[in-house]
Amino acid sequence: MIQIAVLGYGTVGSGVVEVIETNYESIKKRARDEISIKYVLDLREFPGSSVEKILVHDYEQIVNDPDVKIVVEVMGGVEPAYTFTKRALEAGKCVCTSNKELVARHGQELMKLAAQKGVNYMFEASCGGGIPIIRPLNSSLTADEIDEISGILNGTTNYILTEMAEKYRDFDTVLKEAQELGYAERNPEADVEGYDACRKIAILSSLAYGSHVDYEKVYTEGITKITVEDMKYANAMGMSIKLLATSKRKDNRFYAMVSPVLVGKDSPLYSVNGVFNGIFVHGNVLGDAMFYGSGAGKLPTASAVVADVVDCAKHLNKTVMMSWSSHGLDMVDVKDVQHRFFVRIKGNQETGLQEAEAVLGKGKLVLLPELEDEFGFITEKMSEGAFDEKASKLKNMVSRIRIKA
Repeated sequence: MIQIAVLGYGTVGSGVVEVIETNYESIKKRARDEISIKYVLDLREFPGSSVEKILVHDYEQIVNDPDVKIVVEVMGGVEPAYTFTKRALEAGKCVCTSNKELVARHGQELMKLAAQKGVNYMFEASCGGGIPIIRPLNSSLTADEIDEISGILNGTTNYILTEMAEKYRDFDTVLKEAQELGYAERNPEADVEGYDACRKIAILSSLAYGSHVDYEKVYTEGITKITVEDMKYANAMGMSIKLLATSKRKDNRFYAMVSPVLVGKDSPLYSVNGVFNGIFVHGNVLGDAMFYGSGAGKLPTASAVVADVVDCAKHLNKTVMMSWSSHGLDMVDVKDVQHRFFVRIKGNQETGLQEAEAVLGKGKLVLLPELEDEFGFITEKMSEGAFDEKASKLKNMVSRIRIKA
């Protein structure tokens, strides 16, 4: 019997308990041993619940118990999760987590510590909820040189953008609904400002490229400025707006960014809607691969955590190596990254194209009959820096959205 402890009995923590209880026999077969939850750590009480008799409030009881071989950290945040994780690894216990904030900030350090102690630090659930992506990067795609990862990595923002696009409802209204449905947190900043997706692309890039990507250096832009009018333009162009997290590598240089992007119907990401996530990976031998599934939610995320628990159970006292060195990649200045841009400009539609081309160069005019006092304009491909310089000369620019190449 392999005994584990669960730190945190919130949404994901309760999901982990539920998954283990529901699929106990099949998990036992895959782990080749019984998985038993000895402790659940939380500050709260849960009278009448299945964890009432194993609930503890003192972490010392867990970290000092030699019978506990695996610790599941699903508390969220950096502290005390970092301290608890570090102490568990130092005590020779494996740790499985869904905590993308902690992994993005301290993942490389904690993996190194785990290797030194002959245990494992696993975090499949930190990037894409229930979608298996870290394990494929670490095992299935090791014959490839990965040069691009691009995807929809946040179910909350994808739900909001899908509702705005399909029903032409404004951002604030849909965000409130998402909170009521449990898709968005009471404080949704990490999701809607793109910080959650930023941490995830940093983790995935670090693993894919084998070098450390500092999430604080990744250009990040959220969806709070996207409007119903933007959605109408996108529909008129046969495109959809997605919050994309992208990283590309060429030789030893790379760039990473998170921002709203117009995606055409020729992209597999175009039809990824609702709370679903889609992660596109390109390798020099494999070519294109797509990972799609439920990117958030209690049970999908918990399922990924328990999969890590099973993996740890099968590799007790043996570290599963993952490529994530402390060496940092040489990041390209985001101003040098090239895109086409869709620009909304206030002004006369008849003379608009000529005026826009005088500043932005040749492009394509996009009109919406119901918006008579503005027009849309699609630029040719240019660098972010060149666009910013030219756009500064446009007195009546309303907004701009990048277009996926």
